[in-house]
Amino acid sequence: MGKNTNHAEATGNTVGTVGSVSAGWDHLGKRGDGPARNLLEVRNLRVSYGGIEAVRDISFDVPEHEIVTLIGANGAGKSSTLRSIVALEKPAGGSIRFDGNELTGMGTEQIVKNGITLVPEGRRVFVNLSVYENLRMGAYLRNDDLQSDLDWVYSLFPRLKERSWQAAGTLSGGEQQMLAIARALMSRPKMIMMDEPSLGLAPIIVQEVFDIIREINQMGMTILLVEQNANMALKAADLGYVMETGQITLSGAGMDLAQNPVVREAYLGKARG
Repeated sequence: MGKNTNHAEATGNTVGTVGSVSAGWDHLGKRGDGPARNLLEVRNLRVSYGGIEAVRDISFDVPEHEIVTLIGANGAGKSSTLRSIVALEKPAGGSIRFDGNELTGMGTEQIVKNGITLVPEGRRVFVNLSVYENLRMGAYLRNDDLQSDLDWVYSLFPRLKERSWQAAGTLSGGEQQMLAIARALMSRPKMIMMDEPSLGLAPIIVQEVFDIIREINQMGMTILLVEQNANMALKAADLGYVMETGQITLSGAGMDLAQNPVVREAYLGKARG
C-alpha cells in the first residue's frame, strides 16, 4: 500500500482541473503522439471449460491510446477473453503479449504490475468498505504516494469525493460503477479493461459512464471494452471486433461496424435496408 493519506487530505476542497491532477499520468502519452503501436497482441487464444471451448483460436490487437471494443451476444466468449488476459482463466493455448512482454504463464498480480487492470462485470466493489478504502484497495500493489491519483479520480467522479466515507454497498448502481472504474485507475494501469460497464444502469448514467470512458482515453489511457450496448460501444470505439460462439467474425473501425448491415440487424436492432 502507499503512504498513509488521512481523510482531510484525500477529500480536500482544492482538487484543481483534471489536467492538473493527472500530471503524473504523462508517462501514458496522448492520442496522436505519433503512429499507434499495438499495446496488446493476442494470437490464437483458446479458453476451455471442461470439454467446452469458450474462446476458439482468436487473434486481435489493441493499439496504444485507443478504445477497442468486443461486442457479441451473451456466451460469445467476450468476458472469457478478458478474464484470460489477466489470468483469471487459464488459456488453453495461444499467446498474449502486452507492451512487448508475454503474459501467458504469469499470475494475475504480476499482470497488474505490468500495467493491465480489469473492471469486472457486476462492479464487485467491497460493499462493507468505504469509498476511500475501496480506492486504496485498487492501489494495493503500489508503494508510492497516492495523493495525486486520489485527487484525479475524485475530480473525475465528484460524487465519490462527496461520499468518500460512505460504505460502498450503500451507493447507487451508477455510483458503484464509477467506484469500480476509479478503483481500477488507482493501480496506474497502461490499459484498463471494462466488462459490461453499462449493465443494469439507467440510460442517463450510461451516457455519463461513456463520457468518462472517452475522457480517460483522451488523457492517454488504452481501453479494451466488452459491452452489451453495442451502439454506445461502437460510437466510442476506434476499433471493434464482433465475437460469435467463441470466434471473431468481423472487425473494423467502430463507426464502420456501426454501419455494417449485419451488425445493425444483429446487435443494433435495425433491419437491413
